[in-house]
Amino acid sequence: MENNNFDEDYENDFDLKAFFNKYLIHWQWFVLAVTIGLVGAYIYLRYTIPQYQVATTILVKDDKKGGMLSELSAFADLGVGGGMKSNLDNEIEILKSRTLVESTVKKLNLNTSLVMAGQISDREIYDEAPISVNFMDKTNEFYQSSIQLNFKELTPSTFELVNVATNDSPRIILSGKNEFQYEKPIMTKYGVLIISKLVQHVEAKKFYDKSVKIRVSPLEDVVRSFQGRLKVEPVSKTSSVVTLSIISPVIRRAEDFLNNLTVIYNEDAAADKNFISENTSVFIADRLKLITQELDGVEQDVQSFKKSNQLTDIESEAKLFIEGSNEYDKKGVETEIRLNMVSSMLNFLKKSTNADLLPTNIISGDVSAAGMINSYNQLVLDRNRVLKSATEVNPSVVKMDQEITSLKSNVQGSLQRMQSNLNIEKRNLNSEENILNAKISKIPVQERQFRVIARQQKVKEELYLYLLQKREETAISLAATEPNARVIDVAKADKNPISPKKNIIYLAGLLLGLLIPFGVIYTDDLLDTKIKSRLDLDGKTLIPFIGDLPTSDSPSEIIKSESRTSSAEALRIIRTNLEFMLSKAEEGQAKTLFLTSTFPKEGKTFVSANLAATFALSGKKVLLIGMDIRNPRLDEYFTLPERGFTNYLSSKDLKLEDLIIKQDGFEDFHILPAGIIPPNPAELLMSKKVDVLFNELKLQYDYIMVDTAPVSLVTDTLLIAKHADCFIYVARANFLEKRMLSIANTLYKEQKLPNMCLLLNDTDSTKGYGYGYGYGAKVVNEPWYKKILKI
Repeated sequence: MENNNFDEDYENDFDLKAFFNKYLIHWQWFVLAVTIGLVGAYIYLRYTIPQYQVATTILVKDDKKGGMLSELSAFADLGVGGGMKSNLDNEIEILKSRTLVESTVKKLNLNTSLVMAGQISDREIYDEAPISVNFMDKTNEFYQSSIQLNFKELTPSTFELVNVATNDSPRIILSGKNEFQYEKPIMTKYGVLIISKLVQHVEAKKFYDKSVKIRVSPLEDVVRSFQGRLKVEPVSKTSSVVTLSIISPVIRRAEDFLNNLTVIYNEDAAADKNFISENTSVFIADRLKLITQELDGVEQDVQSFKKSNQLTDIESEAKLFIEGSNEYDKKGVETEIRLNMVSSMLNFLKKSTNADLLPTNIISGDVSAAGMINSYNQLVLDRNRVLKSATEVNPSVVKMDQEITSLKSNVQGSLQRMQSNLNIEKRNLNSEENILNAKISKIPVQERQFRVIARQQKVKEELYLYLLQKREETAISLAATEPNARVIDVAKADKNPISPKKNIIYLAGLLLGLLIPFGVIYTDDLLDTKIKSRLDLDGKTLIPFIGDLPTSDSPSEIIKSESRTSSAEALRIIRTNLEFMLSKAEEGQAKTLFLTSTFPKEGKTFVSANLAATFALSGKKVLLIGMDIRNPRLDEYFTLPERGFTNYLSSKDLKLEDLIIKQDGFEDFHILPAGIIPPNPAELLMSKKVDVLFNELKLQYDYIMVDTAPVSLVTDTLLIAKHADCFIYVARANFLEKRMLSIANTLYKEQKLPNMCLLLNDTDSTKGYGYGYGYGAKVVNEPWYKKILKI
């Protein structure tokens, strides 16, 4: 069995069954941990407020993606409804803006909440609220404050209101009393407070035996909370359908918030569009007033001219010439009108600022100028929107101001070019008209004078009618402003809460219940460097293994013939295995077995005493010698005299037969005690009397069992090792570290201990270590709680 080429790095295959058995023996801990995890998950789900996702879908007008059917499409031939252009990305940012969210929170009074006190946690009530709380004439100080009031109904008409004053929640009720009446004003620091009883909850008795907390949170915190939870996302890249969603524990409140957010968004968009129309209407009204005065003056001139010259129908006299000049006259009138409007627009543009909107649909015949005016107005509106939540020094506002100035310059340049072209066209028309005038030179002076006056009259009439038409178009735009978004699906919550997820929480509880004991056991096993079973010896030593000895229920008692314990059965197996180890022992002499260990307290004395008793029970003549003379322990198992082995070595007169005693209860079991502890144990063991002792005793006994000292501490065992036929090296489970096996391996490799074998003591067979012993023994079923306590 010896192998001098022992490889310290020898590896064996991974034992999957042993790996799982290491955890299965602790099944009680896994069951307990899983139970606690599932109970914890149930408690968490029981008292955690569920969160629901509420969503609404709207169709936003987007000119790039087709938008939606306009309510003003019937007036498209009049140029109505084409002023402002919408962009989906811009509208999404507006829907998420702080200003819009704040307007919604203020409208619904969401900074004031009612909370029902519970045994474990409080629950906010919204649509189930039995009362309504209204602070009249809210101020900025109110919106910045945190207030808490405790409400409790006393009678059907009275209630108790207690102001909870803290550092964050100041005292606001000015009166010293706590009892008030419904619908009656309550004077507070922030104005008048009125609490009303809601009719639909008058019979809701479940609220009146509990305290209701009235909480007023700072507006900025509430707005930030809603804005952070609000999500605005397009359904797809190709459509202008947008989904607005929010996560909230109160479904009805979230639905009201989203529905009102859409309403306020449409109202703001309509207000912006009406703002342009109103400005255009004011401009047209001013121009109509001026043109009316001018038209009245021209018509009076016509009347005076005809009256003073006694004229009726001058045109009939020059019918032929007039028919030839009608075309030029018509063009001259159109040119004059356009020049007049261009001049008016230039004057208005010079006086306007970056916050003023330009009139639309005034300049006809030039698509590029009209398009730039519309773009200019849209940019001004965007600047005014941003200014609601920013200052003029904001980088976005400064950038818009630069774009407005640049676009304004482009509009002015376009109008000036148009004016220059119209002047050239006017000169050409005048030139052509002069040719005709030369042909009609014979017409009386009155005719020519009248034509001048009539032309002015016609120009003013056409301009007057043009402005009237534009005024009607603007009035139609004001009367039928189309919404910017159409609701497809009203706000609705999912039936199942988005959090907590029951299946995930229970799964997490189950996994934690499995992982925590697994981790503890794995970590304990990872950090544990002690030998536990024969499995820990595989691959770490080539010393022959003769068996393991399980933990004894009565370690101070010696094995008897009737013993059927696992320890007794293990000793019998070890006795059998030792017969193979002693097969080469010399016949006719006692077979000598020495027992040693690495350190004290590994149970070599217990093993030697019980192993000697086991051999004695088999009918052999056995002698047990205590040669651990530095720390003798045999007297813990037997009643022994003080004299013994050391006395024999140190005395010349004592005889061995006088020191050896026979153990009661055995037929032929003898013991030689260690004797008195000497001052020079090593020198004493080197005495020649030791050789004489073994020579004599080997002729008298069948087996000699020798309890020696630990090999790692002293040299005593090595001094007498030559007398052994077999050396039993005892290692104690859960005591000896694996690295200390190197001492035994070195002794085995260097053959300092003859015929060496290894015995593992104090193993725990109940945890899968060792083997099952005690065939035929009575099995005692312990209660489950005792098993858990043993783990």
